[in-house]
Amino acid sequence: QVQLVESGGGLVQAGGSLRLSCAASGNIVSIVTMGWYRQVPGKQRDLVAVISRGGSTNYADSVKGRFTISRDNAKNTVYLQMNSLKLEDTAVYYCKVNTLVATTQGNRYLEVWGQGTQVTVSA
Repeated sequence: QVQLVESGGGLVQAGGSLRLSCAASGNIVSIVTMGWYRQVPGKQRDLVAVISRGGSTNYADSVKGRFTISRDNAKNTVYLQMNSLKLEDTAVYYCKVNTLVATTQGNRYLEVWGQGTQVTVSA
């Protein structure tokens, strides 16, 4: 019902920048929150940043001042601008949306995850 397409990951040197994008499509009525999470092998998936439909944001302490989350409601897209990247930012980054969708049984809320995009920061 809802598909997420992530892009923008890759390999970057420490101190560099990357911009991730996540576009949502499907029977979307309204996306409530959009966020980015990250996971390294053997560890849990952690919140990086989240943004509400109204633009309120919340960041993990480890990325405050370096990462900026934003969204384009008209395009159902969320972005993560990552600056001053560090080795410890290396992870698979996942997009997640909480959205109201239209179904044959009426509108309902769904939580949808993207497929993940690898971000690797090298020394």
